Amino acid sequence: MAAQDEDVASIEHPLLEPDFLERRLYQLKLAGTAANHHTLVCLPTGLGKTTVSLLVTARRLEEVGGKSLMLAPTKPLVQQHADFYREALQIPDEEIVVFTGDVSPDDRAATWESATVVMATPQVIENDLVGSRISLADVTHVTFDECHRATGDYAYNYIAERYHADAKRPLVTGMSASPGGDEEAILEVCENLGIDEVEVMTEEDADVDEFTHDTEVEWERIDLPDEVLEIRDALHEVITERLEKLKELGVASSTQPDQSQKDLNRMRAELQTLINNDQSEGFEGMSIHAEVMKLRQAVTLVETQSVEALRRYFERQRNQARTSGASKASQRMVSDPRVREAMRKAESFDEIHPKYRKARVLLAETLGLEGGERVIVFTESRDTAEALTDFLSDSFDTKRFVGQGDREGSDGMTQKQQQAVLDEFRAGEFEVLVSTSVAEEGLDVPEVDLVLFYEPVPTAIRSIQRKGRTGRQTEGRVVVLMAEDTRDEAYFWISRRRETEMESELRELKGLAPEIAEELDDSQQSLTDFEGAGEGGVKVDGNDEHTDAVGDSSSGSEGVAAGPGLQAFGERNSETGSDQDTGDEADEIETHEPHADGDTVAVVADQREMDANIARDLSRREEYEISLETLDVGDYVLSDRVVVERKSVADFVDSLVGGDRSVFEQVGAMARHYSRPIVVIEGEGLYEQRDVHPNAVRGALSSLAVDFGASVLRTDDEDDTTELLAVIAGREQETADREVSVHGEKGTKTLREQQEYVVSSIAEIGPVTARSLLEEFGTVEAVMIATEDELQEADGVGTVTAERIREVIGSDYTG
Repeated sequence: MAAQDEDVASIEHPLLEPDFLERRLYQLKLAGTAANHHTLVCLPTGLGKTTVSLLVTARRLEEVGGKSLMLAPTKPLVQQHADFYREALQIPDEEIVVFTGDVSPDDRAATWESATVVMATPQVIENDLVGSRISLADVTHVTFDECHRATGDYAYNYIAERYHADAKRPLVTGMSASPGGDEEAILEVCENLGIDEVEVMTEEDADVDEFTHDTEVEWERIDLPDEVLEIRDALHEVITERLEKLKELGVASSTQPDQSQKDLNRMRAELQTLINNDQSEGFEGMSIHAEVMKLRQAVTLVETQSVEALRRYFERQRNQARTSGASKASQRMVSDPRVREAMRKAESFDEIHPKYRKARVLLAETLGLEGGERVIVFTESRDTAEALTDFLSDSFDTKRFVGQGDREGSDGMTQKQQQAVLDEFRAGEFEVLVSTSVAEEGLDVPEVDLVLFYEPVPTAIRSIQRKGRTGRQTEGRVVVLMAEDTRDEAYFWISRRRETEMESELRELKGLAPEIAEELDDSQQSLTDFEGAGEGGVKVDGNDEHTDAVGDSSSGSEGVAAGPGLQAFGERNSETGSDQDTGDEADEIETHEPHADGDTVAVVADQREMDANIARDLSRREEYEISLETLDVGDYVLSDRVVVERKSVADFVDSLVGGDRSVFEQVGAMARHYSRPIVVIEGEGLYEQRDVHPNAVRGALSSLAVDFGASVLRTDDEDDTTELLAVIAGREQETADREVSVHGEKGTKTLREQQEYVVSSIAEIGPVTARSLLEEFGTVEAVMIATEDELQEADGVGTVTAERIREVIGSDYTG
């Protein structure tokens, strides 16, 4: 976005580097609304959504103060935003900080206090909020990048909820090129983020049009060779046979190999019902269903990717089938004669796949005949990305770009490696980037001459993201390779339909309700929000442009300051100054800032329990303070004597029959540190899991209670578990006046407690008898030297108990 020459108008502001940001009318309009309301900004990829957020951030920091938080879903994207903000803002670099999982929690907590702008992945901010390491009270602007992710249990939702509850003067900006496929999805994102305004710009808008160029999508149909079709047909034959078995079980209505994913999901749900009803057919059917899914993946690879990708997949399946814990589905698939024949044909196929051949031709045309400089090739499969990179490297300077995860036979890339590849691509050090979906969202990949889809993608969001990589400043080209009569064609038409629906929904969004339409119209009547000078002027490159517009005098939500003119960019009003005081009431807003010791009920949760919602739900309660740590034993520490191991019903049964660490080992470790270990078993169907006899489960429960002294409690679901933990923690800390210790009772017992502990351990007489003996004899030493007759003088100690005590104390240690 940097101004490229002296004739290009730029935006001036006290916090912006001079002559850095090119003046674009549509960005100023979007930022004008976003400065006054919690706003969803919808703008095509590559047209500067980040700049809109930057303008709002600069205005808030200058006029309101506090700090700004920008969230992005991936580490590379977070780093990219940080680099841009450091270039654009006149704020010391050390005050613009990056929070990812690579930064320790303690360092994040310390850095948060001194930071002015924080760039972060949502997971770390969520963890820090749940763990009470940071407070959002003084955050005056939060940006949710790629905000279409704000659905389900994604971390954006929790952060937004806490932000609106905790911040004294909140302002939310959501950014996406593709916020949802329909009206319901878009409104869900707005509701989850607390957004009440939607600003939409499309490439058809006059203000945007001058910065974009038409991108024609070309369809290249590919005929698959007979050998590839033979492999596919052999796999289809096996799928059909397996579906016939599922039909016999009453869960499949058709045996056609090209079943929809919706039908396959329905079959799985019906099989799960059979399992829950303790019907053995459910287990058999689930194994067959798993094999069908593996076979369908093989078909997808051979139809839409390449034979090489299929070979790699088969090799992984063979290796998995040889392991000791291999599933029956894997073993059955690789041993089927027809699958083995398909494997053999794949191994012997030595022709160039037609998609490879076409890709090479298209790259030669673009980079050679047309004098292009850069090409991006997108593919769904990491195997294809690697094989295609090897193939294209013979003719072009090519590098791959894949995610950080790894699996057998396919290495991922570290964040540092990803950044190095992108830097080299931007610098023109190589021509072709072959990428999986990791480069789709928001990454600042440079302008390219060709975007090649190795296969269509079935979602509008991802298709729009990919096409945004070309056609930004010069005419671009997008080509989609489609294998004839395969899943490629189905995905292509699904994608086209969804894109059309999304574009229609975005256009119609302005008219969803009269009040929204009116607010949108009002917000676009003026540019004074970002350009108004003290006397109604706009300062652009030193020249005054005058406007009759006035700022929006309404406030879209509590905490968003709005006035007769924001004067954020251009000359400031020397009479009003930059701080707009909204009154003392802002200081009275109740927040979730960490409370003083003793005011709250403390719960220590294991970091790994963040997969559940329990810690989040407890952190929403003002009287509870949650700490996240990596616990040596248990999942939740509720006092110095109570530790809880939480198991789902399935996990509990799994821990009985295998796993790295059995439930008995876990509870044994808990009992060594805490006197009140608790096992919470969550869910239904405890006696209906796998092929474990109910008496085996009952035996395990008995052993936990009798042999380990653990309380075994049952709960219905996560909500029930949350309430149970809240009650236990409150009872321990408020009623029993106990403290929380992640190290257990050791080192935290009073002298009296330690004396009772020592005596109670003798012959397992327990705490009641121990107190009786100490009251009778006065010291631990006196108890130890007392005779049997003397011991019986204490209340509750009879002949048998006295004999056992003396036997333990007086017997020789045999080692």
